[in-house]
Amino acid sequence: MTERIIFHFDALCPWCYLTSKWVHRLEELGEVEADWGIFSLEINNTGKSSLEDSFEFRGARMLRTIIAVRDAAGAQAVGRFYHAVGKRTWDGVEDIKKPEVIRGALEDVGLDPALHDKAMDDPTTWDRVVEEHQNLVNRTRSFGVPTLQFDGPEGPATFGPVISVVPNDEDAVELLRHTAWLTRYENMSELKRDRVIEPDLHNFRVRAAERAQREAEAKAAGGAPGA
Repeated sequence: MTERIIFHFDALCPWCYLTSKWVHRLEELGEVEADWGIFSLEINNTGKSSLEDSFEFRGARMLRTIIAVRDAAGAQAVGRFYHAVGKRTWDGVEDIKKPEVIRGALEDVGLDPALHDKAMDDPTTWDRVVEEHQNLVNRTRSFGVPTLQFDGPEGPATFGPVISVVPNDEDAVELLRHTAWLTRYENMSELKRDRVIEPDLHNFRVRAAERAQREAEAKAAGGAPGA
């Protein structure tokens, strides 16, 4: 049976992007039909939601552009666009806050890069981001991403699964089965353990190498004569 799911995301989260890769593979395997919904980590974490506040948010430009993409090209285009942004920012090292990154991601999936400008020129796109975020939180008490929802917009939702590496096809399908069962089982509220595998993302490897170099330089400087 093909599962119908809604994958709620914020492109700021690397683990959410990794989980979305799993969902895309499940789509290719015919295991799921996915819709794509938005969640704002910055609204959730700061409690701020005004248009003026959004100008300081790193993810607002992306979220507002999603509204324009959905209006122009439908829900499936949202998933493709989100994946393109992730490839640039997490599989790459580009900055999600820069307009050229968003325009480039639109072009990557055959969408009009002007959709970014259209979204940013229309203040109601932010109003719709806030409304979609708050509706999800009010309906499901969601608190982060990835949030996976089964059985339509009124169906049960759960945070996760959080993965660090996209599983092979057999494990991907098995993970879907268990996630669906647990999400529908109202008596289960939480499973959690510490992450033991580094995320399989180029951005993380680059930052880890830079951090290691800074630590080595600081150690060398601290041990230098006269330091």
